[in-house]
Amino acid sequence: MDTLSVELGSRSYPILIGTQLLARGDEVSRHVTARDVLIVTNATVAPLYVPPLRTALVDRRVVEVVLPDGEAHKTLANVSRILDVLVANRFGRDACVVALGGGVVGDVAGFAAACYQRGIAFVQVPTTLLAQVDSSVGGKTGVNHVGGKNLIGAFHQPAAVIADTSTLDTLPERELRAGLAEVVKYGLICDRDFLAWLEQHVDALLARESAALAQAIRRSCELKAQIVARDEREHGERAWLNFGHTFGHAIEAATHYTSWLHGEAVAAGMLIAADFSRACGRLTAADVQRIGQLLSRLQLPLDVRAIRATDALELMRMDKKVQSGRIRLVLLDRIGTARVTADYPEEALRATLAAHFG
Repeated sequence: MDTLSVELGSRSYPILIGTQLLARGDEVSRHVTARDVLIVTNATVAPLYVPPLRTALVDRRVVEVVLPDGEAHKTLANVSRILDVLVANRFGRDACVVALGGGVVGDVAGFAAACYQRGIAFVQVPTTLLAQVDSSVGGKTGVNHVGGKNLIGAFHQPAAVIADTSTLDTLPERELRAGLAEVVKYGLICDRDFLAWLEQHVDALLARESAALAQAIRRSCELKAQIVARDEREHGERAWLNFGHTFGHAIEAATHYTSWLHGEAVAAGMLIAADFSRACGRLTAADVQRIGQLLSRLQLPLDVRAIRATDALELMRMDKKVQSGRIRLVLLDRIGTARVTADYPEEALRATLAAHFG
């Protein structure tokens, strides 16, 4: 087991990465210290991993909320459902919410924990690759709105992240590939050597070789923990973690969160962001081709022509990074170096959107 730390002073917390962590009840019980525990999960994950989690918490009062699976269920209605259960069971401020599942479960459960009695503890137990390398770390919680992705939420750091890599054994291939998109992001924004390593290990990662996956997860968490420790509330470099996301969120919203997995949309968004970086004179055409080739080798969808460019632009205007009416974008100065900027020609953005979208 590897243990990393997100250094936030009195709110610092560990990230545990290893195999069979759910089966090791001592690790779970050590970090879930509350007497009253609410497990929030979904219908896919519940039959697989609630039983060992309950066994680890055998001496606690445990209640479950099982949500439907999928991004379409990342809603205020499901946050309200979780809050209703907390109230009905008279959970106090010393209770703990355990988010057992992927990014949707973690975001919804974390937001409910942030809201209930002005904030109670929660622990992330991510069961997808995307959640283990990205969404479970850093304290971003929230839900989608019909007007855009993640428009309603709060920063609320977990007490711990317990990433049991054994849960990836039951992860569908499509979900695995979607998670790898977020891994690629780290190489693109801040670690070109890691990107080169990913290029060398594509086959091993797709084949779920344990050593390769463990290295990808550890390095991703290590990079994110460092960035979050320096910029918890996204006033500066933490925004780099949104590389490809402004375009990707527009893809998800335009298709009503039903056609694209989050990581798939981020992959397509990163390619568009890379191409726009080229249009702004930052990347070379060879760089863009390199990025596209890696994403294609990871079998990620990149064709967004079914979405109208005008619709994508309108949705991008609702992005949380918009300031004074200008869409701020994460662009690459070169592979391994990112920046957030609104200093670009509007016509170049429109031309890039027209080149990729319908």
